[in-house]
Amino acid sequence: ALKRLQVDYLDLYFCHRADPDTPIEETVWAMHNLITQGKILYWGTSEWTAEEINYAYEFAIGNNLTPPTMEQPQYNLLDRERFEVEYKTIFEKYKMGTTTWSPLASGALTGKYLEGVPEGSRASLKGYEWLRRHMIESDRGQERMQKVSKYIGIAKDHDLDPVKLAIAWCLLNINVSTVILGASNIKQLEDNLKSLDYLKEFENRELVKSLNNL
Repeated sequence: ALKRLQVDYLDLYFCHRADPDTPIEETVWAMHNLITQGKILYWGTSEWTAEEINYAYEFAIGNNLTPPTMEQPQYNLLDRERFEVEYKTIFEKYKMGTTTWSPLASGALTGKYLEGVPEGSRASLKGYEWLRRHMIESDRGQERMQKVSKYIGIAKDHDLDPVKLAIAWCLLNINVSTVILGASNIKQLEDNLKSLDYLKEFENRELVKSLNNL
């Protein structure tokens, strides 16, 4: 992998979801060995449960091994419970960093799915039927769309772009180290980076309260 990437080492290596067929102890040892070999600097978890992270961390410390330093979870205005509730103790106890993904909830928070599935959108593509069900067709999807409609209304009331607002909101959480952006072109990336300009908008407590009560 290092040869394909044309690098000597990785700054951060994520273990995406705990492998149910591999003991966590073995994973911790493997990550520690990669660090001692100089192939990676740090390792992190991705979509692990708080229980799994806690076990891995305690096993590492108890055996003089390198514990995980980062978690890569989903976090946005519609998906908050795991990050804010389940991981709360993990953040307090281990001070782990995070690289959160899906700040726009797979595009839902743009508002583009409120009138159905637009042609060319990810949910319209073959193989993404699961996303349509999750986003729109299921009862849970309908509930989420109601929240999206309310959210778009809040953004309009404050004359704010919903995309930039949603990304900036993620950065409000003290436990968010990085927000992963899914830009498909340079202009989109540049627009998304302007979300940083929206942080000052959260001085408006009414806005923050409205968003947190979606």
